[in-house]
Amino acid sequence: MNCKHFGECGSCTIYNISYQEELENKKRRVLSKLSHFGIESLEIFSDVNSNYRARAEFRIWHNDNGISYAMGRLDKKGSINIDECPKVISSIESRMKPLLNIVALSKILKDRLFAIEFLASTSNECLVTMIYHKKLDKNWEEKAKELEKKIDISIIGRSRKQKLTLSREFITQKLSIDGREYIYRYYEGGFTQPNPMINIKMVEWAIKQAKSIGYGDFLESYCGLGNFTIPLSKYFNKVLATEISKNSINSAKENCKLNKVNNIEFIRLSSQEMTEALSSKRRFRRLENIDLNSYNFSTVLVDPPRAGLDSATIKLISNIENIIYISCNLETLVRDLKELSKTHTIKKGAFFDQFPHTTHIENGLFLVKN
Repeated sequence: MNCKHFGECGSCTIYNISYQEELENKKRRVLSKLSHFGIESLEIFSDVNSNYRARAEFRIWHNDNGISYAMGRLDKKGSINIDECPKVISSIESRMKPLLNIVALSKILKDRLFAIEFLASTSNECLVTMIYHKKLDKNWEEKAKELEKKIDISIIGRSRKQKLTLSREFITQKLSIDGREYIYRYYEGGFTQPNPMINIKMVEWAIKQAKSIGYGDFLESYCGLGNFTIPLSKYFNKVLATEISKNSINSAKENCKLNKVNNIEFIRLSSQEMTEALSSKRRFRRLENIDLNSYNFSTVLVDPPRAGLDSATIKLISNIENIIYISCNLETLVRDLKELSKTHTIKKGAFFDQFPHTTHIENGLFLVKN
C-alpha cells in the first residue's frame, strides 16, 4: 500500500518493510508465544494490504483554510491532517473527499462538526455518522438529506443525548462463506469485523474445524451479531449463543431470520451469567423457555474482547470436548492457554492478518480435550 502519510499518521505503524516481511515477522512473533503449548506451525491467512477496511473513524480538524480529516500522529504528539486513507475499502475511499468538500461549503453542516465515522459494505452501501458539539435541528436535517442524495450515502447525526437517523441506521453485507451466501445487517454503533475478506477466511477456518467434529450441539460466547454463529450452525444439531449487548442480540436474531436459520437460540447473558446458568447455580427469566439440560455441547466457540476470558468461563469451557478460540489479543490468549492447556491440547493454529501495516494480530486455535 502506498500512502503519503506513512511515517506520520499513527494509524499505520509498519510501513518501511515489504508486506511479505511483515507477515513473516508476525508469524514469528505468534510462534514465539505459542511454541510453549506445542504449536510448531500456523496457517496464515492474508488478502490485500490496501482497501481492506470497511469501518473507519476520523476526527475533523477546523482551521482558517476550512476543514480536513485528522488522525493521531505516529509520534503521539497531537494529530495530523490527512487527505487520503488507502486502507479503507473503495466504497468509503470514493466518498471521503466529495463528502468533505460539500460539508466545507455549508456552514450548517460544518459548524462544530467533531468527527465522521464510516461503515460500508463491499456492494457499495455506505453509512456515515456525523458527530457534533451542538444540538442538531431541522436546518441541519435538510442540508444533511441533500448530502445523502448527492453522494449516495445514509446519514446519522449525533450530538450529546441526540441521535437523528435520516434514512436508515444499517448497511446490508453479503458474504460468500463455504459455498453459500450469507446476509448480515450491520447497525451503526454495533461491533463488526472491519476486514470483510479476512472475516470470511476466519469463519471458513472455524467451519473447517466444525466439520472435523461432526456431532453434538454448539455453544458460543461473545456471539455479537451472529457472524460465526449463523454459518457454523449448519454443522450442529442445536446452538446456544450468548452476548451481553442487547442491540447485538437483536441484530443476531434479525440476521438469523434473514438467513432462514432456525436451530439457534440467541440469549442476552454475560459470560459470567452463562457460566452460572449452565452450572445450575442461578436461574434466569431470560432462559425460562429454554431447556438447558437438553443440550449436549460437543463444541464451544469463544471470541472475547481484548481482555480475554474470565476465570469462570475458562472453568466452564474446560469441560467441553472441543474449543474454537478466536483471539484479538495475543497476550491474553497466552494467559488463558496456561489454564486451558491443563485440560486440552491445541490441534490447529491460525493467524489472520486483519490489519496490515499494524502490529495487531488475530489468531484462531482449535483445542481438543485430553
